[in-house]
Amino acid sequence: MDVELVQGDITAERVDAIVNAANSSLLGGGGVDGAIHRQGGPEILAECRALRAARYGRGLPTGQAVATTAGRLPARWVVHTVGPVFDHIEDRSALLRACYENSLRVADELGAASVAFPLISAGVYRWPVEDAVRQALTVLRAAEPAAVRTVRLVLFGAGTAETARRVAAEF
Repeated sequence: MDVELVQGDITAERVDAIVNAANSSLLGGGGVDGAIHRQGGPEILAECRALRAARYGRGLPTGQAVATTAGRLPARWVVHTVGPVFDHIEDRSALLRACYENSLRVADELGAASVAFPLISAGVYRWPVEDAVRQALTVLRAAEPAAVRTVRLVLFGAGTAETARRVAAEF
């Protein structure tokens, strides 16, 4: 599986599956989650509401992943995952890695050959960018899915992209 680092807007990625750094409600929010819901349209929200009603009444647990349509996005599916909020005292790295593992598993089960990930938890959840990149690459470089051939880690902003490239080169 090829892992690419790209700077850009995840909602513009032409891939089979886009991963959403969702909040547990699955009903949209800020950052990546809000952008995906806005660009993808009401179809995504409708499927998320159905998931809440049928299976995730209390919300999607941190580290888990579930798929919906991609609506008007240039992808077939959106895989929603809830990243952990960074904590200086409690090590939540395993939960962050689980987001990548479970999202990749769901995408693979769907038959997705290409997947775009945001840098999960590195925005409003305050995960330090350098460590967020390390956690993502730890999972993505070790994974051996059956269907997924290409993974893009889509980095928002030049500073984040530069940091990610530096960390990847040292990794």
